[in-house]
Amino acid sequence: MIKGVLFDMDGVLVDSETFICKAAVEMFMEKGIAAKPDDFQPFVGMGENRYIGGVAEKYNISLDIAEAKARTYRIYEIIIRGQLTPLPGAIEFVASCRNKGLKIALATSADRIKMDVNLREIGLSEDYFDSTVNGLEVKRKKPFPDIYLKAADNIGLKPEECLVVEDALSGVKASMAAGCRCLAVATSFKRSALKEADWICDSLKNVPEEALSW
Repeated sequence: MIKGVLFDMDGVLVDSETFICKAAVEMFMEKGIAAKPDDFQPFVGMGENRYIGGVAEKYNISLDIAEAKARTYRIYEIIIRGQLTPLPGAIEFVASCRNKGLKIALATSADRIKMDVNLREIGLSEDYFDSTVNGLEVKRKKPFPDIYLKAADNIGLKPEECLVVEDALSGVKASMAAGCRCLAVATSFKRSALKEADWICDSLKNVPEEALSW
């Protein structure tokens, strides 16, 4: 029986992909590399180390990943001010899960700074969740299951008692590897790419009823 819901953040609660991509492109441009938005697509959902590092590998350049991330986040925080909004149905769905008596956790591959900025911009408090886990708290990022195993443990549940809400292929794979059930939201990838999930919806405004009734 479902007892908890583990939420990814980017692409599930907020559409920040365009902004983090723009920030990373600008960061690479400062280093003389004309990275393209499509270069980042294979690394969506894997955390900024891989998101930035994967593109650096493609262009065969060596980066101080900590410095590159810090610069990207500084650019990101500037360009998203007043621009981020919750994805359709996101706030309402989180609230409905809590109202049903389900425990809720946020599990994002993003670093703490990005998690804090995004929650602030969309008006969600970290305290609204029973637990949060960010990418700095797990060594192995998605598609490894570590972040969802930790999130479930943090709220005192077994993975098989949890529904994961994801938008990225790597996140769907992580949730399945953890032993959770998965609801995929087709905001970042086509439905065909998310077919391993138990349920798929176009937005959190039209979640299949059975996703919360098992």
